[in-house]
Formats: sequence, C-alpha cells, structure tokens
Amino acid sequence: MPRACGVPYMMLTDLEAVFRSLKGELGLRPIFHSKEERSDGHLFISVLAYQFVQTIRQRLRAHGIHDSWASLREVLAVQPRVTASFVQKDGRTLHVRKPTRPEPDLVRLYDALGLAHPPGGVQKLIS
Repeated sequence: MPRACGVPYMMLTDLEAVFRSLKGELGLRPIFHSKEERSDGHLFISVLAYQFVQTIRQRLRAHGIHDSWASLREVLAVQPRVTASFVQKDGRTLHVRKPTRPEPDLVRLYDALGLAHPPGGVQKLIS
C-alpha cells in the first residue's frame, strides 16, 4: 500500500475528503488570513471538527456501518426541523420547532450512536 508521510494512502484520502467537506460546512473556505492567530484558530476548528467526525465514524463502525463521511452526510441531511408560529391572544408569538419523522437509514444511524428518535425534541419559544 503506498504511503505518504507515514500515513496509509486511503487514510490520507479520507482525511482530505473530510477536511474538504468540513471546511465548506463550517464556513472556513476560502479564507485568507493576515494574522497568525486567525490561522491558528482556523486550524484548531478544523482539527477539532475532524476529531468529532472520526469519533462518530468509529462508533458507527462498531455497529457495522462503514460508510464514507460524504454518504453519512447525505443520510443525516434528510432530517428537517419544522417551525410553526402562532400569534396568541396577548399578542406574543409562540414558535414550536419540531423535527420530522426520520427515514429508516437515519434511524439506523441514530440507534448506532445511541441517540433518541429524533434528537433535539420539541422546542417552544415565546417572543
């Protein structure tokens, strides 16, 4: 197996794919830093996010789920939350935010990660 800097090639390819995805999702690309502190912050957030992704994937692998981060993101992206707003008699507005029912593939991920179906529950806010 070819190696780059002592890292197996497939691991390096996976690392690059996850970073590319996370940089877009976290709003970290493109950034042109003029201060070292900002570059350090950028790097810290990216590494922290990568560690989070790897923790999720490790837990999923323990349950026989070996999907790529890209395919996991596609499954996770189908769980919308819906907000309904109601004007009350006193003039204030009640906002109720609730997730939709998860698809079977998503339920499988929730079960493997030990999450409730669906996570987040119902949230109510009065403004």
